[in-house]
Amino acid sequence: MTRLSLRDLSETDFEDNEISINVGGFKKKMRSNTLLRFPETRLGKLLSCHSKESILELCDDYDDTKNEFYFDRNPELFPYVLHFYNTGKLHVMGELCVFSFSQEIEYWGINEFFIDSCCSYSYHGRKMEPDQEKWEDNSDQESTTSSFDEILAFYNDAAKFDNQPFGKIRRQLWLALDNPGYSVLSRIFSVLSIVVVLGSIITMCLNSLSDFQIVNKKGDLEEDPRFEIVEHFGIAWFTFELVARFAVAPNLLKFFKHALNLIDLVSILPFYITLIVNLVVESSPTLANLGRVAQVLRLMRIFRILKLARHSTGLRSLGATLKYSYREVGLLLLYLSVGISIFSVVAYTIEKEENRALETIPACWWWATVSMTTVGYGDVVPVTTAGRLTASACILAGILVVVLPITLIFNKFSHFYRRQKQLESAMRSCDFGDGMKVVPSVNLRDYYAYKVKSLMASLTNMSRSTPSELSLNDSLH
Repeated sequence: MTRLSLRDLSETDFEDNEISINVGGFKKKMRSNTLLRFPETRLGKLLSCHSKESILELCDDYDDTKNEFYFDRNPELFPYVLHFYNTGKLHVMGELCVFSFSQEIEYWGINEFFIDSCCSYSYHGRKMEPDQEKWEDNSDQESTTSSFDEILAFYNDAAKFDNQPFGKIRRQLWLALDNPGYSVLSRIFSVLSIVVVLGSIITMCLNSLSDFQIVNKKGDLEEDPRFEIVEHFGIAWFTFELVARFAVAPNLLKFFKHALNLIDLVSILPFYITLIVNLVVESSPTLANLGRVAQVLRLMRIFRILKLARHSTGLRSLGATLKYSYREVGLLLLYLSVGISIFSVVAYTIEKEENRALETIPACWWWATVSMTTVGYGDVVPVTTAGRLTASACILAGILVVVLPITLIFNKFSHFYRRQKQLESAMRSCDFGDGMKVVPSVNLRDYYAYKVKSLMASLTNMSRSTPSELSLNDSLH
């Protein structure tokens, strides 16, 4: 077997020659007829070179004396390239980084099309993970970066108490009121607040039962005096909470910009507005219609249940999920609207002459909405065979439409829940006992890894359609 020299590149019969390859110190002699099977790859193009200059465009160095081609590449990945030339198939081991492997085979001019079926699904699945998780980068930067910023904002707020009168005492009260679980005092306060909220909701529900209602001399229904005592105690507690948080807040101007503080305000406003309305009605009987406003405001007491979000990581995570899932929710509503419109018209066309309950399109909208959301009240049902078949298709379509965005929303909830737990853990690790001396613990390794992952994903997206891939695709046809 002879060696292939530079002067013989265009004259010698390749089938009886070989070339020497040196990849980062890994040396291998390869038969030229093996390389000719893939002429559009980097090593295959070497056989068509007629000068040293053209060779150096494809490799990093060429030794005339040893007749050796040198490539400054990763020698650990080159065996996969050798296996491709020998078998025509690429295999990817599970421990390999798919991004590094993708860049390596792109350098050698090998298309991902050659990855064998046993490795293709796993390879492409791992490579597409950054795109599947792209919402973490686009949804208000809900990632390690925002967690880092929130911890620093928490630390800066706590630092504002150092130059204020009674700063240490106010800081401890602020931590106890706004951060459940930070200390024993904050846990006790949190438990009391939860008990009062639940007690208020329970008494409101019990008050709607006829067994607990009292008829006055005018024949009107009044609340049980016992429930009024519970209600007034709850209002007093909620008012105390809001005033105490406002008094020890590090930044009074930003206090009501916080969603949880707004919930605290809304939970007590109906009581005081109702009290004012009742006083106005008593002083001026001509404004008796205002009493109806008071009845509506009393129903707003149910929103006190949202106060539990301050003491529940799960509820706060749910709120964040709904806030940053507007695309998925909008997509769900769009699918439902299209489905309801189509099936309501079909049901109207089929049932209008046989079923009085479905003789108008608005009535069919109600039926289609109940069916697609799989609620199924049963108040309106089709009576014809074609109508029942339409109902079956409507129900199946509703199941598919509702299920499609659920996975994305659940993944977001899991992400926000983990993030919230990590944030709370970092906040609890801050020690303010002797002033601001201890910096809160932040995992800078995770922060750096997030940045590297984003960079790698961007580079991968930029290199998906390259000239080498296109030329190799053309050679396959």
